[in-house]
Amino acid sequence: MAKIVVIGSTNTDLVIKTERMPEPSETVIGGSFMMTAGGKGANQAVAAVRMGGDVLFVTKVGDDMFGEESQRHFAEENLPSEYIFVEQGAPSGVALITVDARGENSIVVAPGANDMISRADIDAVRSQIEAADYLLLQLEIPMEVVEYAADVAFKAGTKVILNPAPASTLSRELISKLYLITPNRTECQLLTGRQISDEKSAEAAANTLLSMGAQSVIITLGSRGALVAESGGKYELIPAQHVVAVDTTAAGDVFNGALVVALSEGRSLVEAAHFATRASAISVTRMGAQSSIPYRIEIK
Repeated sequence: MAKIVVIGSTNTDLVIKTERMPEPSETVIGGSFMMTAGGKGANQAVAAVRMGGDVLFVTKVGDDMFGEESQRHFAEENLPSEYIFVEQGAPSGVALITVDARGENSIVVAPGANDMISRADIDAVRSQIEAADYLLLQLEIPMEVVEYAADVAFKAGTKVILNPAPASTLSRELISKLYLITPNRTECQLLTGRQISDEKSAEAAANTLLSMGAQSVIITLGSRGALVAESGGKYELIPAQHVVAVDTTAAGDVFNGALVVALSEGRSLVEAAHFATRASAISVTRMGAQSSIPYRIEIK
């Protein structure tokens, strides 16, 4: 089985369901509350494990109750503990999430120990990255660490997949080392300077990323599906699954975790995107981040 390394954030999500988002300076009485495991890196690692991938997760937590709970949770998910680093004296990452009646969310993150992942931590796992088939990254850890890990993988021939979330500008040097980049519409608009309103404009934006050096692009477009773009002018729009959304938190993370597993099994980019779309569609019908991630047996 192909080996997958995921490097990224771990958060504890504090989620409140409410009828509508508050306006500035307004207090809204919400409904149900839940505390659940989250963080883009952890979400994608857990999604990949539940899809049947051979996954090593590299992250950092604080020496607090949230960090202890995260470590217990990762053990339950069968993620190896060797590279779950603990930063002494630091708080673990926390995310405050509000979800409205339409399932849309608003998120504020306090990174905590996630901001303390360093190049030294990447050096500690270098041999694992070099031996892996795929490296999956996001942007809730320091950019210099993302760039360093991508460079290590690229030089070793490990395929680098970057989910550029939260939205941020990227250097051309980083983009040129990517086997695949998976922005959503907002992230892609920031990266390319192109507005996306339909399939044609999405193709133009994807082509811009290809021209910047990425080998392939998948733009996730929410209810419109996902656009797969490969070099040579190959484009295919993967239709979205029609479901009733309860909470869109982690939908993109589930997509990326499922995607890398499908690729590791030898599926084409288009086939992998179909598989990932089904997985993410299930996740939005459930509340929470990792609590919403389906298992492989559910993907029909």
